[in-house]
Amino acid sequence: MELAFIPSPSRGVLYLGPIPLRGYAFCIIIGVFVAVWLGNKRWIARGGRAGTVADIAVWAVPFGLVGGRLYHVITDYELYFSEGRDWVDAFKIWEGGLGIWGAIALGAVGAWIGCRRRGIPLPAYADAIAPGIAFAQAIGRWGNWFNQELYGKPTDLPWALEITSSSDGRVPGTYHPTFLYESLWCIGVAFLVIWADRRFRLGHGRAFALYVAAYCTGRAWIEYMRVDDAHHIAGLRLNVWTAILVFLLAVTYLVLSSKKRPGREDVVEPGAVAFGDDADGGEKSDGGEKSEGAGKDHEIADKAETEAEADAAEKTAKNEAGSGKKT
Repeated sequence: MELAFIPSPSRGVLYLGPIPLRGYAFCIIIGVFVAVWLGNKRWIARGGRAGTVADIAVWAVPFGLVGGRLYHVITDYELYFSEGRDWVDAFKIWEGGLGIWGAIALGAVGAWIGCRRRGIPLPAYADAIAPGIAFAQAIGRWGNWFNQELYGKPTDLPWALEITSSSDGRVPGTYHPTFLYESLWCIGVAFLVIWADRRFRLGHGRAFALYVAAYCTGRAWIEYMRVDDAHHIAGLRLNVWTAILVFLLAVTYLVLSSKKRPGREDVVEPGAVAFGDDADGGEKSDGGEKSEGAGKDHEIADKAETEAEADAAEKTAKNEAGSGKKT
């Protein structure tokens, strides 16, 4: 008998009149806001303008959502295109099903477009938002809790997750809360990147690469615990292989980038530097004009003083001369 467990919500959607409020969607939205907020603070600290991260996120987020859904639909196509399934369900993103691999890949394409339009290097932008993405993933994983999905093997541990739904092949019981494991892991990854970035001044995309490598390390063992249906290659789930491959690519980039381009970018947003220079120049020009005006005022005052002294001397001389004639 289980003495304690994490209960699942009785339903993942509430209705405000005819408007559905879905827990999964709320988790995604909150995660995006946190990522943009933290990314903006880090971008400003690196010398960029406020609002730039949000402007580029307008491109990155939609691309990321499409990429995440495409990865899920392609790797789990039987859920939507097999016999008895409705392919229209592939577009119902609010019911769950986003692959982080596709979200990051296509989201990077959107970010590249946004960066290119602003004349900003994509690696610098990626470094700024890396911890925010990890926090967003930590929040987004709670959407799986609302949908009662992506849990692990059966367990009677005190923190076991209780599954009550029996739809889509679920078997009610208590299981490892892999959504919680990954959420906590992502929080750890975010703090790791923040610490390493401050300690080693990571630049040129290396903070982002560290985030990718650290996330993949945790995703591999968490994925291994899951019991939901998945494609297997040589006995391992497809996402485990994906995590291993992406981890190797991230580590390779870290090593090569540190040798080729050590240090951090001096300028991350040229427009911000130019704006600052113009402002300084304006202040200097105003100061120069004020100094020049003050100098002219002094010249006029000195000239007036000299003329006054000359008039006084002339009057004194005349008075002395007049006094001499009377004597």
